[in-house]
Amino acid sequence: MMDDLVTMHMEFRQFYGPEESGLLQWMKWEELEMLPLAFRERILGKDGSELGGWMPLYSAADVKSCMQRVQVLKYAEEACNNGSITIKAFSSGLEIGSCNWTISSPKANIGHISSSIFQSETAMDFNYHALQGCDGIIYSDNSARNILGNMEDENCHFASVNNDLSIKSDIDKSWEVIGEALLNADEQSEEMEKLAFISSCAVDSVEAGGSVLVPIGRLGIVLQLLEQLSLSLKSSNLKVPIYVISTVAEELMAFTNIIPEWLCKLRQEKLYSGEPLFAHVELTREKRLHTFPAVHSLELLKIWQEPCIVFCPHWSLRLGPVVHLLRRWCRDQNSLLVMEEGVDAELALLPFKPMAMKALQCSFLSGIKLQKVQPLLKILQPDFVVVITFDLTNLHSYPPSNAYTNIISFCISCCFFVFHCKQFPEYLRRHIGPPNSSSSFLGYSENQTLRMPNRKELPELYISMDLATQLSWTKLDHKDTSIARLKGELVMEHGKHLLLPGNEQAISSNPRPLLHWGAMDLESLLAALQKMGIKGSVEQGMSDAGSEIASVLHIIEPSKALIEVKATTTVISTSDASLASLISEAVNTILNSI
Repeated sequence: MMDDLVTMHMEFRQFYGPEESGLLQWMKWEELEMLPLAFRERILGKDGSELGGWMPLYSAADVKSCMQRVQVLKYAEEACNNGSITIKAFSSGLEIGSCNWTISSPKANIGHISSSIFQSETAMDFNYHALQGCDGIIYSDNSARNILGNMEDENCHFASVNNDLSIKSDIDKSWEVIGEALLNADEQSEEMEKLAFISSCAVDSVEAGGSVLVPIGRLGIVLQLLEQLSLSLKSSNLKVPIYVISTVAEELMAFTNIIPEWLCKLRQEKLYSGEPLFAHVELTREKRLHTFPAVHSLELLKIWQEPCIVFCPHWSLRLGPVVHLLRRWCRDQNSLLVMEEGVDAELALLPFKPMAMKALQCSFLSGIKLQKVQPLLKILQPDFVVVITFDLTNLHSYPPSNAYTNIISFCISCCFFVFHCKQFPEYLRRHIGPPNSSSSFLGYSENQTLRMPNRKELPELYISMDLATQLSWTKLDHKDTSIARLKGELVMEHGKHLLLPGNEQAISSNPRPLLHWGAMDLESLLAALQKMGIKGSVEQGMSDAGSEIASVLHIIEPSKALIEVKATTTVISTSDASLASLISEAVNTILNSI
């Protein structure tokens, strides 16, 4: 996709841009003042401060350098970063290969939910079960369209599900009820109805002698629309060529036939039965579908005929083959342009006015509807949820249905999590936060930071079997606790603290000296010393400094010694080495040791 964008940009510069580098002609103030107001606001910002924010597009070399740093993962495959963080990808259901993530560390497990679809006609379904057990969820699936489309929808199917949960005693059945509700097929039925409507409009345009232009970037929608168009054209007995024009068109079409493990169950069953996974295979075989890298390809010019149906980038209508074809057909009242919602159509079509061409703007399922978020969080039960917040006054600025990815800046350290956050908006809390939920909810946006304390006070420690079998347990007095002493090598692997036998321990066979703890009771010590034939007496008094109460044991036979016990220290003083050894032995008998 990045290569395709670079190619389209190079083509755009070839036709419209200057040969020399530096400040572009259209960025000069004299040129900017001549632009329509809507264009000027996009380029400059409302206060004119955004002109300096424009950056050169990355190059093909930049893309190659970037991809060399990318590690490719399969679903549920682990990737470990520096031994401390383990990352896994799981299907999100939105597109072929799109995914959600789990990030595991010794202190916490975090799940990231991007735009997701519970049941997909092309990609593997949303694997939300893999996110169960996460301490926190970063939820970035709130498209502006989903918020507005469902904000007032209070009488949805899930209201009855949530009420049922409060009276059910069988927890497992409750989760089953929620899961079935999440996977209802109504959404897919609506999607198929939309595709059928688009196909019928396309057939009407073709029958009237016009062409159809589809600058939609989502591969799954393109594949489904190709299937629906194939059926509609066949039922209408129309033989109209379909062109897919993109530098990555051929690669994408081949890509869909080599990754069956990323597809939905229905597509996988087609593979096992020997059927084509998608309709474009049959369309290509029948020479009704043609793929070309560019609109000026020589082979395309040889077979070009109108009316036709063309799939090509870019959804912005500012670069790529769509610009040339839109200029060709914008005056044709029989032709049709199919766009995704999320694009400001008035602004996007401004350079092509006056427009006689019909424009059909459609919304496709691009994420989890708000009324499904509460049941989902009931299943996941995270300690905290961090949700992206939107400026509802500026919705037209968002690209269509995941033509972009929400970039989340977060850092996992040993002490805290860092997000760009702000106060969680009430309109989201009402629709996302389940009633009586124990989860805490936070909103994040740009340029504000929240430090999230870890919920796990102590990380878990995994001890090797060889080391665990050597433990000798000692039960503490008056406590339901046992302790053991060990020595090993502490390492970090796959996000876990591991204690392994050290080389020094394997080589050394000498017994380790005992460790002692406990309060020094002088009466007990005196009794132990008397059994050894040592005489003395105990008295209470002040320390030598006169600032602390001390207990003192005076030993007079067989030689003199002094044992002074304070609140935090014990001092034994004697000049007789033999007596010192006996005192040490007596002390060991009255203290706990390990």
